[in-house]
Amino acid sequence: MLQPLASIPRSVGPNVVARLKVLAGLLTYRTDVPQEGRIQDAQLGFEVRVSTLPTLFGEKAVVRLFGGQSRVLRLAELGFAPSVAQRWSELVRETSGMLIITGPAGSGKTTTAYALMREIVEQSQGGRSAATLEDPVELALPGVSQTQANPMADFDLSGALKFLLRQDPEVIMVGEMRDAETARLAFQAAVTGHLVVSTFHAGSAAEAVSRLADMGIPPYMLRSGLLAIVSQRLLRRLCTCSLPAEQGALEGLPVQFARVAKGCDACLGTGYHGRVPVAELLEPAGEVGRAILSRTDADRVEALAIQAGMVPIWQQALARVEAGDTSPQEVVRVFGRTHLAVGS
Repeated sequence: MLQPLASIPRSVGPNVVARLKVLAGLLTYRTDVPQEGRIQDAQLGFEVRVSTLPTLFGEKAVVRLFGGQSRVLRLAELGFAPSVAQRWSELVRETSGMLIITGPAGSGKTTTAYALMREIVEQSQGGRSAATLEDPVELALPGVSQTQANPMADFDLSGALKFLLRQDPEVIMVGEMRDAETARLAFQAAVTGHLVVSTFHAGSAAEAVSRLADMGIPPYMLRSGLLAIVSQRLLRRLCTCSLPAEQGALEGLPVQFARVAKGCDACLGTGYHGRVPVAELLEPAGEVGRAILSRTDADRVEALAIQAGMVPIWQQALARVEAGDTSPQEVVRVFGRTHLAVGS
C-alpha cells in the first residue's frame, strides 16, 4: 500500500531524479527513455536498484531496496500454514518433477522460490548440483550457480535453459515461465530427471493447470511432470494496536471473530506491521490427475482438489482473520468480494 512520506517541490524533483541517476550510473542527459541501474555502496548494507521512466510531467524514479544473503529466508521462516510448509519440505527432497509457485505480482513468489532452493541446498549439504535462470537475479544464493538472462543479447530464458541442461544440473530454478517455449523446456526437464522450481502468473492453482494446458503443455506431461502447484497471496499483518471488530466491521465474511486496524506510532498510523502468507497446495494425484489428463476445466479441478484434501486459499485467509493475524478489510482488499463470495 502506498504511504505518503514527503512532498518534493516541482522545481526540486528533477534534481532529485538526476542525483539518483548519477549514483546508479545512468545517463543523466537521457530523459526520454527508460533506464535501470544499481547504486553500489558497501556502507549501505543492502542493494539499491533504480528504475526511471519518462512520464507526462517528467521522469518518474522508483527505488527498490534488496537485502543481502541473510534475507534469503528458510521455508520455516516464511509463515506458511504448517500443512503447506511441511509438504514443501517433503517435496524438495524429490529427484525429479516440477514445483510451481503462482500468484499475482507482489505475492512473494520469488521469495518462496529462493527459500525452496535454500532448503534444497541445506538438505543435501551441497551435494546436489543446483542452478538458476533468472531475469534478473534478485539475490545471491550460496551453493547455487545463478545465470541472468539477457534478451537484448539473444540470451532469453528458453535459450539459456537449453544450454543449462547440458551442464548436468540436478535442480533448476527458472525465474518465471513467461512463454510457451520456456514452459515446454522446463516440463521436459522435469520429466527427464530434474527437479524444477519455477513461478507462474495465475489466479489459483487450478487456473495455473488450465493456463499451462492452453500454452501447449500436453496433458500427459502436466500429469507426469507436475509435483505440486502452490498459489499464494500476502496479507498485511495487524499491528498490536488492533481492536476487536464490531459485527458491522466483518465485511460480510463468514467468521465468528475478527480484529480491525487502529493505528499507532509503531505502525506509522496504518494499523498494520509486516505481512503473512496464505496459500493453497494442489497435487495432481488420483481424481485430480485424471481430470488433468482429460483437460477438465479449472473449476472442476479445484473442486476435486478440495475433495482430495486441499485447503483453498480463501479458507486459509478466513482462518487468518479469526486468528487475529489480519483484518476482514485486508482480506477483501486482496481477494475482492466476488472471489470470496464464490469461495464461501
